[in-house]
Amino acid sequence: MVTKSKLQLIKSLSLKKYREEHQLFIVEGYKSIRELASSGLRVEVILIVSGNHHLDHLEPETISAKDMKSISNLKTPPGYLAVFKMNQKQSLPKTGKIIALDGVKDPGNLGTIIRLADWFGISDIVCSKETVDGYNYKCVQASMASLARVQVHYTDLLAYVTSSLLPVFPTAMNGSSIYEKPLPEEGILIMGNESHGISKELLKKGTAIRIPQYGTSQNTESLNVAMATSIALGEWLRTTST
Repeated sequence: MVTKSKLQLIKSLSLKKYREEHQLFIVEGYKSIRELASSGLRVEVILIVSGNHHLDHLEPETISAKDMKSISNLKTPPGYLAVFKMNQKQSLPKTGKIIALDGVKDPGNLGTIIRLADWFGISDIVCSKETVDGYNYKCVQASMASLARVQVHYTDLLAYVTSSLLPVFPTAMNGSSIYEKPLPEEGILIMGNESHGISKELLKKGTAIRIPQYGTSQNTESLNVAMATSIALGEWLRTTST
């Protein structure tokens, strides 16, 4: 039987401070739960609404649709909810291809960037403290099982970049075209806030690059940060893969 106190704990995980305190986060949806469970993250509890199909090789507990709605973060709960243990925190990366995010606020964008990192074989994303929490439920839904394979770090980004021995490439509208000169095998690619871009302090720390605009419409001010990250990573991997 699922107790009231357990339901209250799960409900509290919608807030970052409680996720951090308990080192737990919520995943909703049949496919997302299956993918994360098979990725190696530890499952604390799985709840399903009575009548839903059981998940293979997992042992869910059954609750009422009313209770599921009370703990779900979604307007229309899918009827499957699981609580997972967070990734064990690792030290900040010093080598390799690294994505750095400066003040990215949209959880959907961060979740998509985590999936992109996984797709391109990049194991670390270093975020400023102002970047949205990677375990925000919208981010979790967008990142799918990639959250288990990509380390998302939070730190003083300016201090991290300043102390790094890797070449740094902030993205900016006035930077050099990413297609003009191949990026090196290792480095830090900095992507900025959806509205304001990268801070002036970080822009001074490396060689600014840009994705050139070929269209002539003046109404298109910039690319979505996740779209821009996809293009930049594709070009970076294309020029360094053997």
